[in-house]
Amino acid sequence: MSKHVHRRAAVHLRLERWQRYGVYATCGWLTLTGLLWIAAHFFWRVPGEFGETISPWEARAMQLHGIGAMLILFLAGGLLNMHIRRALKTDRNRTSGWGMIALLLALAFSGYGLYYLTNEVTRPAWSTVHWVIGVGFPLLLFVHVVLGRKSRQHG
Repeated sequence: MSKHVHRRAAVHLRLERWQRYGVYATCGWLTLTGLLWIAAHFFWRVPGEFGETISPWEARAMQLHGIGAMLILFLAGGLLNMHIRRALKTDRNRTSGWGMIALLLALAFSGYGLYYLTNEVTRPAWSTVHWVIGVGFPLLLFVHVVLGRKSRQHG
């Protein structure tokens, strides 16, 4: 009687170069345009005839940020099959992976809320939630990548 040794086949989770660079570049773009909006909104107010007015950079930053938002949703959709589905079959890097999914969903929902669910009373709360999560997102992405590389080296 022979014993069969069942080995778990290696699951490759590393993104293709174009996806990796696309995600990094788009997250960098979103971070920079988000920080540009924060600076314009809170620090670059323009004196006007009746007091401070909105900086012209605030609207421009939102437009530039919107481009990145559409692109990151496209890239995240591309990760569903190759990266996320495969990752769920492993025991590697799940906590930060679920954190990434949760933050992306929270950013998408709060961004949607800023456009379609808010009014002048609730806009500041929606905005604060969105940019606080957004400022933390690059840190979680960095942690997720570092943990993923470590788990790949040890796996």
